[in-house]
Amino acid sequence: MSSSVIQLECQCNNYPWGKKGKQSLAAQFAASTPGGHFKLDESKEYAEMWCGTYPTTPSLVLSSGEDLQKHLNANKEKLIGKPILEKFGTDLPYLPKILSIAKALPLQIHPDKDLAARLHKKEPSKFSDENHKPEIAVALSKFEVFVGFKPLLDIQGLFTSIPILKSRFTNESQTHFNAETLKGIVGKILSASDEEIVEVYETLRRTNKGAFGKYTYIPELLPRLAEQYDKSDPGNLVALLTMNFMVLNKGDAIYVPADGIHAYLSGDIVECMARSDNVLNTGFCPRADRDSIETFTSALTFSPASPNEALLSPQPSPKGKHGHTQVLAPPMSEFNMLVTNLGAGEREVLEPLGGPGVMLVTGGKGKMIAEGKERDVREGWVFFVGVGTELEFVGDDDGGLEFHLAFCET
Repeated sequence: MSSSVIQLECQCNNYPWGKKGKQSLAAQFAASTPGGHFKLDESKEYAEMWCGTYPTTPSLVLSSGEDLQKHLNANKEKLIGKPILEKFGTDLPYLPKILSIAKALPLQIHPDKDLAARLHKKEPSKFSDENHKPEIAVALSKFEVFVGFKPLLDIQGLFTSIPILKSRFTNESQTHFNAETLKGIVGKILSASDEEIVEVYETLRRTNKGAFGKYTYIPELLPRLAEQYDKSDPGNLVALLTMNFMVLNKGDAIYVPADGIHAYLSGDIVECMARSDNVLNTGFCPRADRDSIETFTSALTFSPASPNEALLSPQPSPKGKHGHTQVLAPPMSEFNMLVTNLGAGEREVLEPLGGPGVMLVTGGKGKMIAEGKERDVREGWVFFVGVGTELEFVGDDDGGLEFHLAFCET
């Protein structure tokens, strides 16, 4: 009979935007697993540690090396539970990750279900599933991110008051911007030649800071982004001129809907998304890696439309019996996330969940008691938690314990 609490061995990938060597929290976490096979190489970038069952980077049962999905398939009613099986099947409907970001990720959207199905049918080797991919990102450190679009009036102000933006990307007679205007502007920027983008970039660099109004960070960030990729990358202009730029602190969270434009810039985060690996990229990447501009712009959603709309606020969770647990509940059915913080010697009891969970220990160390057994837990370790399992935690006397637990209930 399988235990309901299973320690996992998780894998890292090596995208070039990741932090190098032990500077990467994702790599530190992967290397911390006792008896695991991950070997940290100081010469490599480590971008993401995946903690789930998606087949490209699956987690393993630490004690046996068995693929977690195979183990769940063999013990599905005990570990997943009938309600979740009936709604989602045996595949975990969500995928948690640790991301360590040294430079901007590609400017991207994750397609909604209808678009994902069409893309998968047309190009299954590139778009490997038919699912949507709304996601949350929770800061573990200072986290810089571009997400969603600025308020339309603010974008209108920039593109009608700065001469080169008005002449290159707008209809001179248009004074009132709407969603279609914004789609057109984004499309024109993404379609511009390298030479045109460089000319606009250089002109903006020479433009008086006051011309950008309250967005004084635009001229400050222009050279930083250009150094990461190139002056000719259209992502520089789309991100800075049309998107919200946010600087989050540890514990802050955002929600990105399907078709929501975003580009993470720096920091360490816990990310969790619906089970998918589909993405459309159009900037902050080589031209050869960019997807169809028409597909990208036609799919764009205009939510969130301000920084405040992007924020996902934690709420006290009744699942924590001693008041040390909050819940992040995005507007989607695939998962919620519990965040528990314990000081030295503090205790928390989590009531049994109505579906499967994946727990990432993101700080400190302590004890976990489940099924009558006490286990050590410490930063970087990852556990699968089966449906209906009560968990008790005690923070270590030398500094406490923090963990993030993604779970699904009907």
